[in-house]
Amino acid sequence: MDEKFDNGSDAMRVTQNEAKRFYSRRDALILGGIAATVVGLSPLDALAAEAAADSKPFEVLFVLYPKFTLQDFAGANEVFARLSNVKVRIVSPEGGSIISDTNVVLGETGKLSDVRSCDLLCVPGGTDRSSMMRSEVQEVLRRLAADAKYVTSICNGSLILGAAGLLKGKRSACHWAQRSLLKQYGAIVDTARVVKDGRYMSGGGVTAGIDFALSVAAELRGPVEAQVIQLLMEYAPEPPFQSGSVETAPPEVVAAFKKRFGSLATTAGL
Repeated sequence: MDEKFDNGSDAMRVTQNEAKRFYSRRDALILGGIAATVVGLSPLDALAAEAAADSKPFEVLFVLYPKFTLQDFAGANEVFARLSNVKVRIVSPEGGSIISDTNVVLGETGKLSDVRSCDLLCVPGGTDRSSMMRSEVQEVLRRLAADAKYVTSICNGSLILGAAGLLKGKRSACHWAQRSLLKQYGAIVDTARVVKDGRYMSGGGVTAGIDFALSVAAELRGPVEAQVIQLLMEYAPEPPFQSGSVETAPPEVVAAFKKRFGSLATTAGL
């Protein structure tokens, strides 16, 4: 039971919990002002997480499927799962365990059709998207996207959203080798690593999922909290090679890619 503090006036009587809440908000305002001064941000941005704490959790829904690409999902999940007042749900078309395209088993997932709503719908990429192209699955994606605050994808997950008719007239990213396939769904190809078009956000291939998630995090909880997560992850890329894009990869690397991944190279027009 709450204890009472009484200074002799009923108007000044508050419970212990109410007092704690008051001082918590006061301290947050002070810290937010300091953060705004130091980082050069507005107090509203610096206090985004504090404001969110008074609301219901923001629900992120990852839709995975057999042969999904683990890093597409894992990088973004690492960011979202550590944000304040965010609830992450992981589902798949059939529910239960699923296996990534590198043979990593993900434990129990919920069933996609059981989900009533979400705040952010995210579809990562994979090497076999056939299970997501079924009409009943695409219908659920359209239903969830209708009310979601954000409709998002990572890598070639954008092709799944496109097939569901959700990207017509929208700019979207995709894995570099499959960008051209977006056009068949009426999407506008954007070569940026992270693309935002209204409530639609997308990341490019695989590792771009981290950049995408940090960009979303900044929108949801402000740039300070997004950078706190980046710092926690020690996300400061220094790749040993500069072959992360077809534009920077040496000719011999592109030739080896064409030999090993012939169908992708053909799709990419190499």
